[in-house]
Amino acid sequence: MSRAWDGDNNAGRDPAELRRALGVPIMPNSLDRALTHRSYAYEHANPPTNERLEFLGDSVLGLVVTDTLFRGYPNLPEGQLAKLRAAVVQMRALAEVARELKLGSYVRLGRGEEVTGGRNKSSILADTLEAVIGAVYIDCGLAAASGLVHRLFDPVIERSARLGAGLDWKTSLQELTAAQMLGVPDYQVEESGPDHQKSFRAVVRIGGRELGSGSGRSKKEAEQQAAEAAWNAITAESGAASGNGDRPQGDPAGEGGQAGGPAPGR
Repeated sequence: MSRAWDGDNNAGRDPAELRRALGVPIMPNSLDRALTHRSYAYEHANPPTNERLEFLGDSVLGLVVTDTLFRGYPNLPEGQLAKLRAAVVQMRALAEVARELKLGSYVRLGRGEEVTGGRNKSSILADTLEAVIGAVYIDCGLAAASGLVHRLFDPVIERSARLGAGLDWKTSLQELTAAQMLGVPDYQVEESGPDHQKSFRAVVRIGGRELGSGSGRSKKEAEQQAAEAAWNAITAESGAASGNGDRPQGDPAGEGGQAGGPAPGR
């Protein structure tokens, strides 16, 4: 089969390669639908898009990840389980898994999305991956879909479980500032660049002090980076204060502002 596998100059890799990589007997038509972005449908007589499969796949992914966390981390309280699940199924995590599969090179896109880098957009990659999971569930059943999710996401779960406060820097910062009665974090975000390539810069102030800044391709990513910087600054200050009191100078204060440390207030 040619590289322009759909016959309409939507140049992409042959989805048969993806079927082999997935290792499940998904039907070609189902996979085609899972790979069809709405921008392609608008330009090609409106074939079925992947949006309904995305809706289904989101629930299948959530169920399998939730079950895995519930069984695999019996000592974690509900709040930490919720943070861990959110870290695993967030758009950025899904997009990274999709990039490992080279999923972007198989997606059917409209010309507008194609020329603005749609094959590497995190939102498109994450949605397409959920649609593929949904299609596997429909064609092959829950056991096969669960096996695929485990193969793709168990490493993500293991990495996320080691992050501690880094599961959600904004929540961790809010917990830390509340525990130390420092005030509520206030985020200010600026955006720049054209619509198809925007960048964001966030600054977080606490008690009138600017304690962190960050940048990213989304507002959320920039705010998370700013929160991480502020969390590290506050824990470093707390460690220094403790070191000047009960500890010898230079002795770490336990949490030490490390990204892999336990979430504050836990």
